[in-house]
Amino acid sequence: MLELAIGIILGGCALGAGCAMIAGIGPGIGEGNAVAKACEAIGRQPESKGAVTTTMLMGCAIAETTGLYALVIAILLIFLAPGRFVDILLNAVGMM
Repeated sequence: MLELAIGIILGGCALGAGCAMIAGIGPGIGEGNAVAKACEAIGRQPESKGAVTTTMLMGCAIAETTGLYALVIAILLIFLAPGRFVDILLNAVGMM
């Protein structure tokens, strides 16, 4: 019975990490749209290249943080959380 509970914990952590990595799709799409619009703007007004590029890079950096947060959460769910949850389970059962 204890092995089943540990398996559920490990499966839940893996499933949670996979769901967290879905958040990486948003920044990719958003940054692609930003670069496309920046290229359009530079094509229409080449003299504004510096301002458009600077603003685009700042926006892409801010958008990328959501993907990085998702990566950190996924890494924590894969490497740190299972051990913690198993320890909590074993303490609740009284085996530690």
